Amino acid sequence: MEPRITLLTLGIDDLERSLVFYRDGLGLPTEGITGDVVFFKLQGAWLCLYANASLARDAGFESIAEGFAGFSIAHNVRTRDEVDILLDQAQQAGATITSPAKELHWGGYVGYFTDPDGHVWEIAWNPQFWIE
Repeated sequence: MEPRITLLTLGIDDLERSLVFYRDGLGLPTEGITGDVVFFKLQGAWLCLYANASLARDAGFESIAEGFAGFSIAHNVRTRDEVDILLDQAQQAGATITSPAKELHWGGYVGYFTDPDGHVWEIAWNPQFWIE
């Protein structure tokens, strides 16, 4: 794994309220709003707001009450194959795969794991997202 965090995704309860808070209240410029996801470009990374229940489900949790902490750390990779390689590496190191890699409706390929302390990581290949 390269030493890079691409996205910090916050699970939120009210998208409009959170959008107003981060965009209008804190002055972060939105870089995209798609359905129930909002992106803010930061210096060196992205902040993403995503419906809490949807993020929990994507990460392989049945519900927020099951132990989902309400955020995930994302590491985007350059190729689709790297997703499987990194998920395998994480599992070999002691991670628990909570959602095996799969194709998503927007064209990406994504899987999730939790580290030994339960922190949720997303490993993603996004054909519209470039890595320097």
